[in-house]
Amino acid sequence: MNVFVSRVRLVVLAVLGAAFVAGCATPQTGDTYTRGEALRVQTVEMGVLESLRPVKIENAQTGVGTVGGAALGGVAGSALGSGTRASVAGAIAGAIVGGLVGTAVEKEVGKADGVELTVRLDSGRMIAVVQEGSGAEFRPGDRVRVTSDGYTTRVSR
Repeated sequence: MNVFVSRVRLVVLAVLGAAFVAGCATPQTGDTYTRGEALRVQTVEMGVLESLRPVKIENAQTGVGTVGGAALGGVAGSALGSGTRASVAGAIAGAIVGGLVGTAVEKEVGKADGVELTVRLDSGRMIAVVQEGSGAEFRPGDRVRVTSDGYTTRVSR
C-alpha cells in the first residue's frame, strides 16, 4: 500500500506540473507580444479589412498529454492486479487507455477561438492573417495596421 501511495503522489505531481506549464501559454492576439518579440524590428503596412471569419486554432500536439496519461494510467492499472501478471497486464492496459485519454485532453486544452482577417494592403497586395480572438473589434472596410517581423504578423486598428 505504501508503494501505491508513493506512485500516486508522483503521478499527481507530474500532472500538476504539466497543467502549470500548459497554463503559462500566452494567447497571440493582435495586441499580445512575447518578450522575444518586444525587441524585434517590424515592418508596418496600412490597408483595408476586406473580410473576416471565425476559425479554431489548435496547438501542435507535443505528446505531453499522451505520455502523462500513459504514466498515470500505467501506475493506476498496476495497482489493480494482485499478482505479478495481473499487475503487469493492468499497467499495460492502463497505459494504453491513459495515453488515449491524455492525447484527447491535450488536443482539447490547446484549442482557442480565432479570426482570419483578409486585408487589402495599400500596395494592392491581398493577405490573410489568423490571430486569436473573436474579431469583434473589426468590421469590413476598417482601416487597419499590419505589423510583421518576418515571422509573426498581426493586424490591429
